[in-house]
Amino acid sequence: MGALCYYREANTGIRAQANIIVNFTEHISETAAASKTLAKCSILGAAAGVASGIASAVFLRLLDGATSLRESRPWMLFLLPLAGLLIGWIYDRYGQSVVAGTNLILESIHSKGIIAIPFRMVPLVLGGTILTHLFGGSAGREGTAVQMGGTLANVLTKPLRLSLKDHRLLLMSGISGGFGSVFGTPLAGMVFGLEILSVGRVNYTALIPCFVASCTGDIVCRTLGIQHATYSVGASLPEWTPYRCFLILVVSVLFAGAAAGFVSLTEGISHQMKARVKSPFLRPFLGGLILIGLTCLVGTHDYLGLSLPLIAKSFTAGHVAIWVFALKMLFTSVTLGTGFKGGEVTPLFCIGATLGAAFAHLTGQPPTIFAALGFVGVFAGAANTPLTCILMGIELFGAKMAIPLAATCLITYVLSGHRGIYPSQLIAVSKADSALADEEVQLRDVRDGKTRVE
Repeated sequence: MGALCYYREANTGIRAQANIIVNFTEHISETAAASKTLAKCSILGAAAGVASGIASAVFLRLLDGATSLRESRPWMLFLLPLAGLLIGWIYDRYGQSVVAGTNLILESIHSKGIIAIPFRMVPLVLGGTILTHLFGGSAGREGTAVQMGGTLANVLTKPLRLSLKDHRLLLMSGISGGFGSVFGTPLAGMVFGLEILSVGRVNYTALIPCFVASCTGDIVCRTLGIQHATYSVGASLPEWTPYRCFLILVVSVLFAGAAAGFVSLTEGISHQMKARVKSPFLRPFLGGLILIGLTCLVGTHDYLGLSLPLIAKSFTAGHVAIWVFALKMLFTSVTLGTGFKGGEVTPLFCIGATLGAAFAHLTGQPPTIFAALGFVGVFAGAANTPLTCILMGIELFGAKMAIPLAATCLITYVLSGHRGIYPSQLIAVSKADSALADEEVQLRDVRDGKTRVE
C-alpha cells in the first residue's frame, strides 16, 4: 500500500514537472513571437515616421515661406481666383483619383482589399496647399501632412511585400507620423492614427507602429530645424469653483455647436457649388472671388492663411471680439468648400481659441484658460477624436490642465453629433442611446440620409 502511494506521488510530481516544462516552453515560444511582432511593428513605424517627418519638414518650410511672402505683399490676394483656377484644373486633369484626400486613406484602411493610393497625391496636395496659402486661402496643414504621410507609407507596401494587415498598420502609422510631426505632439499623433478610423472605438492593433511613427516623425522634423508654435496658459491655474465648472459646461456646448456648424457650413457650400457650378475649374475661382470680397468687407487679412496671430492673441490679455470665431469659420468653409486645398485642424484651433477667449472676456474668466479649452475642444467635436485632443492639450498646455481639458473634449465630442470633417469615419458606437444610426456605417451615410439619427 505504501509503495502504491509512493508511486502515485512520484507520478504526480513527474507530471507537474512536465507541465512546468511545457508551460515554460510555450511561454518562450509566445515571447519569441511577441518579440518578432514588436520588431516588425517598430520597423514599419520607424519607416513611416522617417518619411512623414521629412515630408512635414519640407512642407512646413514651404508653408512658412509662402505665408511670409503673402504677408509682405497683400496684393497677392487678388491673384487667389487664378490660383484656384489652376488648382481646379490640375486636380480635374491629374488628381481625380486622389481628390478624396484623407478620406481615401481611411477608405483604404477600411477596405477588405488593398486600395491603391497613387503617389501623385503627395505633390498634388503639397502644391495645392502651398498655392492656397500663398495667395490667401484660409486653410490648415494637418490634412496635407496626413495625406503625405499615408501616401509615403503606402509606397513601402510593394517593396516590403506586406500583407493586407501590415498594409493597414503602415497606413495608420503614416497618419500618426504626419500628424505628430506637423504639430510637434507625438502622443496625440499616436492616438490620432488609432482613433480617426471609427467614431467610438480605438484600434489598438497599430499601437506600437503608430507610437514609433509619431515619435520618429516628430524627432526627424525637429532635427531638420522645424520649430512649432507654443502657447502658455500661465504658471498657475485658478481655483475650480462650482461656478467655473458650470462655465466650462456652457462653453463646451458652444464649442460643440461651433464644431457642428463648421462641418455643416463647409459641406453645405461644397454641395451648393457642385450642384450649381458644373465646371470644377470655376468652383475655386469663384471661391477666390468670394474671399476677396469678404476680406474687403471686414477690412483685415487676419482671417487668411492659418491665422496664427489670432490664436496668439487669444492667449494674451488682448480682447477678442465674439464674432471673430464666426468669421474664421466662414473664411475657412468658403476656402475648403469651393475646392482649395489644405487641412481643417489649424482653423479649428483658431475658431475654438478665439471663441473661448471671447467667452472668457464676457464672463470675467482667464482668457488663456478658456482659449486652451477651445483650442482642442472644437477640434475634438469636428474630428470625433476626443482622446487625441486631450493628449494634445496636455502636451501643449501641461498636465495641470488635464481635468478641464478632458471634460471639455468629452462633452464637445458627444454633443457634436454624428457629423465630422472625415466623412469616411465608421460609426462603431453611437454617441447617444437614442441615436438610430446603425453601427459600422460611415458618417457620410448619416449626412446623406441613408441611415437615421434621432
